[in-house]
Amino acid sequence: MIITPPYLEKGDTIGLVCPAGFMDEEKVEECMRVLTEEWGYQVKKGKTIGGSSSTYFSGTDKERLADFQSMLDDPEVKAILCARGGYGTSRIIDRIDFSHFRKKPKWIIGFSDITVLHCHIYRNFNIATLHAPMAGAFNDAGYINRYVQSLRDALEGKWARYSCEPHSFNRMGEGIGELVGGNLALLTHLMGSDSELKTKGRILFIEDVGEYLYNIDRMVLQLKRAGRLKNLAGLIVGGFSDTKDTERPFGKDVYEIIRDAVAEYDYPVCFGFPVSHEKENLALKVGAGYKLKVSKSRVSLEE
Repeated sequence: MIITPPYLEKGDTIGLVCPAGFMDEEKVEECMRVLTEEWGYQVKKGKTIGGSSSTYFSGTDKERLADFQSMLDDPEVKAILCARGGYGTSRIIDRIDFSHFRKKPKWIIGFSDITVLHCHIYRNFNIATLHAPMAGAFNDAGYINRYVQSLRDALEGKWARYSCEPHSFNRMGEGIGELVGGNLALLTHLMGSDSELKTKGRILFIEDVGEYLYNIDRMVLQLKRAGRLKNLAGLIVGGFSDTKDTERPFGKDVYEIIRDAVAEYDYPVCFGFPVSHEKENLALKVGAGYKLKVSKSRVSLEE
C-alpha cells in the first residue's frame, strides 16, 4: 500500500538542496521568491545551493549527503525541492538514513538525476514522491505556466487530471496502476541495485535528454531484456530532447525505437506526453495510482 506524505499548508517550510550537480545561487532566487511571496510557504536554503565546490558537483559527497540528510530529518521541513539534477545522487543514495523519513514522510521533489530518489524510495519504502519541475523552471516567468503550477497543485493535494494530443504511434486502451518511472538513463543505471524500479502491473513513464539514438536503443533493449517492459499496465513516452545521431545514421528516431521495442505487447502506449527536460514537464506522483486512457482523439492521465 502506497504511503502519501501530508500535503502542504500555507506557512509550511520547503527545503531547497542540490544533492547532485552545482547550481548558482542566483538561479534559485526566483524560485525562493515565488515559493514564499506567491505560494505562501517558507524556504530553508541548504548549504549546497551555490556550494563552494569547484567541481561539477554542488559539494563533496559528504557535504551533499549531510545537507540532504539535514533536510530529511528536520521536523520543520515538510517537503524537499531539489534545485537541479545533473549527476551525483547515486553516489550518496546508499548512505542516506531514511529511518526518520519513514516515520514521518515528506515530499521529495525533482526529476532527471532525482529519479534515483524516486526509484529508491518507492522500491524500499512504498512512499510517494513528486517527479516535477525544479528551481530553474521558475525563472523567466516560468512559474506562471501550467507545468510549474502543476507542482503547486500537487503540493496542495489537488488531484491530477492531465490530457495531451494523440500521436500516430499511440496504442489504444486503458490501464490502471501505480505510476513509476523517470529518466531513462537513470532507470537503466539503477538496474541490479537496491534502487531498481519495479514495473510489473504499473504505468511506466520515461523521458531523457542529450542521448545518442543508438544509446537510447540500447537502454530500451536493456529494460526489455530484463523484463521491465513486459507486464506493464501502460507506457507513457515523454519528451526526448536534444537527441544526437552518429555520422552513419542509426535509421530510426526515438519514438520509432520505442514503438518497435514494445510492439509485441498489448498494453496502452502514448507518445508525446508532457514530461521532459523542457518546459513541458507536468508534476507526477511516483507511486500514486493513476488511470491512463488512450483513444484515437485524446490521451488522459488521471489520479
